[in-house]
Amino acid sequence: MVDVVFAKAFRRHVDCPDGRAAGTTVREVLDRYFDDHRAVRSYVVDDSGALRRHVAVFVNDDMIADRKALADPVTHGDRIQVFQALSGG
Repeated sequence: MVDVVFAKAFRRHVDCPDGRAAGTTVREVLDRYFDDHRAVRSYVVDDSGALRRHVAVFVNDDMIADRKALADPVTHGDRIQVFQALSGG
């Protein structure tokens, strides 16, 4: 199982409790999380399944490399953290 944790900023817009899901990639884990929390999906990914522009996802302490397919590997005990990325200057 992989922990899925959302930053507080997401909680202002949608009910996204921390959870756990099984999978071997970020995509598999998030898809299983979204099965239980359907409203969260549209805040994290677009219609093609890619991360939205202002979303950042980390596995443990490393930002994922694959923002389109979300194919970065995960293993039991990992932690996926989802943040709203900041922009501007």
